Amino acid sequence: MPETRQLSPTPSAPDEPLLQGGAWLPHGYQLDPHSHLQGQLVYAAAGALATATERGTWVAPANRVTWTPPRFAHSHRFYGRTDVRLVSVPLDLCGELVDHPSVFVVSPLLREALLALTDKPERRPGAHRRLLAVVVDQLADAAEHSLHLPEPRDDRLRAATALLHKDPARPATLAELGRTVGASERTLSRLFHTELSMSFHRWRTTLRIHHALAHLADGMSVTETAVACGWSNPSSFIDAFTEVIGQTPGRYQADLRNRR
Repeated sequence: MPETRQLSPTPSAPDEPLLQGGAWLPHGYQLDPHSHLQGQLVYAAAGALATATERGTWVAPANRVTWTPPRFAHSHRFYGRTDVRLVSVPLDLCGELVDHPSVFVVSPLLREALLALTDKPERRPGAHRRLLAVVVDQLADAAEHSLHLPEPRDDRLRAATALLHKDPARPATLAELGRTVGASERTLSRLFHTELSMSFHRWRTTLRIHHALAHLADGMSVTETAVACGWSNPSSFIDAFTEVIGQTPGRYQADLRNRR
């Protein structure tokens, strides 16, 4: 990839902005918690990335871009060999976008604009700014499509979700989790809805999709991924993955290979 800049995993100051550009990062590469004076878009042209904040975790496969507002503490972890592109968004343009971390689908136009911003040096004054304005316009009109996994505050719910984070394939029912953490099934169900705004089934499916994206990006087969993430058979995994991501896991993995 021409004209790339290396990424710093440990910024020297909490608000030090990352340079606009890109790099190839190995599977499992991590950027520690930090924040930026400006907004930031992070796009995995190949591979996938997870962005963690105090509000939970967002995952962006190769057909989505992550948005983080200014001064919002966050960390990144990359899955598969990742072609990561970073674009800083000046403060005067940040108001056009949502004021919380999110993930947006990358249209063909948006993909080409992000690649152009991070592949080539600016040859005419103001060219990057004009192209960035197009990117912001595209995102401002796009619907949020976040693979967001919110994190709870209640100690009982935190204990239950921690068990699933440790082992996403764990087949426990909500009642079984409740017995383990000292809460009733009804209480945990209520907490999932009131604190996380989703059902237990939806939260666990999203968690498993997060792990599935990481496994697929690292080259694991569809069948192996289904088993590792807790689906009883590949067909049910394919159906769930397609509903959330918008394409089958096989097609997603083939697109990753093509992008590399």
